[in-house]
Amino acid sequence: MRVKLALSTLCENPGRRTGLSTLFPEFVAHARLAYPEVLWIVFAGRDAPWPGGDPGVELCRDFPSNERPLRRLLADHLWVAPEARRRGAAALLTVGFFPVRSAGLPVAMHVLAVGDPRRAGGVRSVYRRWAVARGMRRAALVIANSSWTRSRLGAAAAPVLVSPEGLRHDLFTPGGPRGAPGAPERYILWASNLYPYKRPELALAAYAGLAPERRSEFPLVVAGGDWSGGRALAEAAARRLGIAGEVRFIGWVDDAVLPSLYRGAHAHVLSTSQESFGRSVLEAMACGCPSVVQDLPVLREVAGECALYVDYADAAPASAALERVCADGALRARLSAAGIERSRQFSFERLARERVGAILARLGEAAP
Repeated sequence: MRVKLALSTLCENPGRRTGLSTLFPEFVAHARLAYPEVLWIVFAGRDAPWPGGDPGVELCRDFPSNERPLRRLLADHLWVAPEARRRGAAALLTVGFFPVRSAGLPVAMHVLAVGDPRRAGGVRSVYRRWAVARGMRRAALVIANSSWTRSRLGAAAAPVLVSPEGLRHDLFTPGGPRGAPGAPERYILWASNLYPYKRPELALAAYAGLAPERRSEFPLVVAGGDWSGGRALAEAAARRLGIAGEVRFIGWVDDAVLPSLYRGAHAHVLSTSQESFGRSVLEAMACGCPSVVQDLPVLREVAGECALYVDYADAAPASAALERVCADGALRARLSAAGIERSRQFSFERLARERVGAILARLGEAAP
């Protein structure tokens, strides 16, 4: 018997690419392969990119997405669920909330972050904590993207599924082109949007601790979108540290180019203060690029023994770790091989089967 599921992706701003921008389309595409009997209604912003051509995916572009946050919140909480029910949906999938008007639909709530790390203590963080807490009491299923995220959620009225994020192994592979426009032949890589909580200034300070000849051998490539002047602040930090000539800011890199950028890098650095998963670390591992990352429980959950862990707030040991991965060929080879192997545990096929399977099981339990 065919069933329809609705998914709201309105939380994405089509003008600002993030990890969710690729997660949602891949999730639905792989769900269609794993469960061809399941049809989808996808609520996407008017300008949000979404692949076409699948008759089993019905797009609804009637509501604004996160480039108009207040109107998006009204749509997600008041209008999306009734419209999904009108179109025949049996359940609604959301990101981080249970709608004020659910139209009687069971809700599966994804939780990918707790609070808003970009604006700690701001209105968005207050809203997100309220929305997640409400969803934990009312959702039919809660889906967390890591065990660490699950540990931050507390008790739930419904089952909580821990389902790691996925990866396209046909794109993120160790073999293929290396490098990207604007990148030198050899380099260390920062690959993340320049949010304050990512703390690029700490990665720059660690890089500045390398010997000048090492920095000359391995310039630092900073790939990622700007956020509230984050790029200007990072550029100013590079000038203040005296390393501006060895740091290349290349801006946002298209998804199609990102795997070759990882493959060409000698190492990937991530100095973030918090993550709920750590997608860039997984992508780097799959491409054979070792990572030197902030020592966070969730990053150890993703990378295991396949990365070097440091506290970037202490620049000297962080610099020493960067020097090790630059100078020790055997260490780099070990981390690279182990990362490629570990990355195979994460896939969109697994994600789709886990998440859609759990939703269908809950619907079956709710059936009369």
